[in-house]
Amino acid sequence: MATVTLANVKKVYAGGVEAVKGVSLTVPNGSFTVLLGPSGCGKSTLLRMIAGLETITEGDCTIGDRRVNDIEPANRDIAMVFQNYALYPHMSVYNNMAYGLRNRGTPKDEIDKRVREAAELLAITEYLDRKPRALSGGQRQRVAMGRAIVREPLVFLFDEPLSNLDAKLRVTMRLEIRRLHNRLKATSIFVTHDQVEAMTLADQVVVMNGGRIEQVGKPTDVYRRPASKFVATFIGSPAMNLLPGKVTANNIVETAGGKLPFDPARFNVAPGTTVEVGIRPEDLQYVPPAAASGGLAFEPEFVEELGATRLFHGLSGAAPIIVALAASTTTEPKSGARVITEQESVHLFDVTTGQSLRKPGR
Repeated sequence: MATVTLANVKKVYAGGVEAVKGVSLTVPNGSFTVLLGPSGCGKSTLLRMIAGLETITEGDCTIGDRRVNDIEPANRDIAMVFQNYALYPHMSVYNNMAYGLRNRGTPKDEIDKRVREAAELLAITEYLDRKPRALSGGQRQRVAMGRAIVREPLVFLFDEPLSNLDAKLRVTMRLEIRRLHNRLKATSIFVTHDQVEAMTLADQVVVMNGGRIEQVGKPTDVYRRPASKFVATFIGSPAMNLLPGKVTANNIVETAGGKLPFDPARFNVAPGTTVEVGIRPEDLQYVPPAAASGGLAFEPEFVEELGATRLFHGLSGAAPIIVALAASTTTEPKSGARVITEQESVHLFDVTTGQSLRKPGR
């Protein structure tokens, strides 16, 4: 295991296209770090630079106490699990897992020991004599992870390894990867565009956008204290509601649909400032028309039934807004209703930069 450190790492392709724009990041020894972001944000390029599959245009990458910029991938002591499994179709599962160790000259009895231990850990012992074509997608992914495990590397790198699996199998494999990490305690870096994978797997989430890091933190911190409007809307399903507003006296922010209090201890904003107001759908509470006062006006349009949750879509002023209520809720929002929230649940963002106006450390 080892700490991975990136210092002002950049990747510029021919024609001056910047895929990664000065990223600095520390992946702690033994942590599970997830690089999260939309397609084209630079997360896979960053992972490939750590692996040595892409050259670093500028900056430094360190694994443990070694600067690895100019070290070949095979000599970086990393193991990578790819999206497409990258198994040899003519080899058995056993030989796929043993191949890299044989190339390194590992003794035969040590190879057998490592392969069988990894197979038992991943519950694929009964498949060791099969060819990849005789396996399901989930079984092939286990083999790919087993091939990485037997190498006992300093760092595991995962490049969207669950993208080719169906939804149910992705959930199962996600849990297996987390359990595996809990056992091995190995430094792991995992790339995904799926926020659920990031939230459930990560010790540390790195949200990327446009080749830069938007925020680094624990999953709950990134969700509850987003550093920018991008993070607030990218993480969360449904996304955070955003409404144009203006700060007035007495720590109130006014929107076209009404007024909400915010916590003055958390936000650095003066009266008269134009802001964007963020509230997560699950933080809104419905108030029937007969008892409506304060909060935001809410005109319902339609309902999404999601089993455990009901999503009420509507308008507050002219802005679209979603209210998430438990399926057990028997009252239905009607015209003239309002929604309220606690001041701790109100987020304020700069209208120009999109950055949170939250005070440092709050």
